[in-house]
Amino acid sequence: MRPYVLLSCATSIDGYIDDNTDQRLLLSNDDDLDRVDEVRASCDAILVGAETVRRDDPRLLVRSPRRRDERVARGEAASPAKVTVTARGDLDPAARFFTTGEADRLVYCASGALEKTRERVGRLATVVDAGEPVDLGAVLADLDGRGVRRLMVEGGGTVHAQFLAAGFADELHLVVAPFFVGDCRAPRFVGDGRYPWHPGRRATVAEVRQIGDVVLVRYALSDRCEA
Repeated sequence: MRPYVLLSCATSIDGYIDDNTDQRLLLSNDDDLDRVDEVRASCDAILVGAETVRRDDPRLLVRSPRRRDERVARGEAASPAKVTVTARGDLDPAARFFTTGEADRLVYCASGALEKTRERVGRLATVVDAGEPVDLGAVLADLDGRGVRRLMVEGGGTVHAQFLAAGFADELHLVVAPFFVGDCRAPRFVGDGRYPWHPGRRATVAEVRQIGDVVLVRYALSDRCEA
């Protein structure tokens, strides 16, 4: 068994998730950010790659006080558990991933980086040996054993590509912003790879919704996808 896996991403029209500057590119809008917050509140854990922790310094918390209160009333933590995966263990213990919120923090690292990762963040998070290289199947199995039934994967592009290529994604929430980046040096949603969905096997569109000036397309990627 593995958790239900929901991928969430926002891109430009030409498929970029950021630009090539030092400032974070805002692709979404307030109404869509509230939608993302609602999805977060429905999950048991949120996963991002180590590069996202370094580059974006996300808090990965439920923002709405009402949603946090509802989770607590159900006997859950105010925000889902935070999860990251790392090949090298290059994580800053001062990152907001480790310093904000009261939720559990899990770091899955490659076997070769286990000692380094424990030295850097072992006091702040549970560090788990996930194989060499990191085995996403083992990560999902461990999360399932910890009671994670619904996992939200928020990026970045490399992590999304790994989940998609391995066939571990049940649905994809893809938000498209109404502009182009037009810079091949910028990071894209996913790079080259062998994906289970191709011209001979198309993903199913489960929903299309306009949210202000962005568009959400929700793709069903498995028969587990929720209606």
